[in-house]
Amino acid sequence: QVQLVESGGGLVQAGGSLRLSCAASGRTFSSYTMAWFRQAPGTEREFVAAIRWSVNYDDSVRGRFTISRDNAKNTVYLQMNSLKPEDTAVYYCAATLAVPLYSDYRKYAYWGQGTQVTVSS
Repeated sequence: QVQLVESGGGLVQAGGSLRLSCAASGRTFSSYTMAWFRQAPGTEREFVAAIRWSVNYDDSVRGRFTISRDNAKNTVYLQMNSLKPEDTAVYYCAATLAVPLYSDYRKYAYWGQGTQVTVSS
């Protein structure tokens, strides 16, 4: 089992940048596929990016966001550049032992509490 804690959210102007972090407990962090999802009010949770040995991005963030991980620190990151108001959402870190870089949130068993990202226009 793994526990996840996100940090780094906040308020930023359009065009700005933020870096989210997700710290994981446990000694087998490298065995997990890690992902970021986001959810705006009144919408379904949507896939942002995932990483294991490779990476996968949703088309809406490709070229602007970068997912990375540091297995020595049990941490996954989401560098978000060129932010847009439509990126405003609660961002969640998720983990699964499955190997594929799933974009379906139902494939992920472990979730953090979320961190709010607000992009003003």
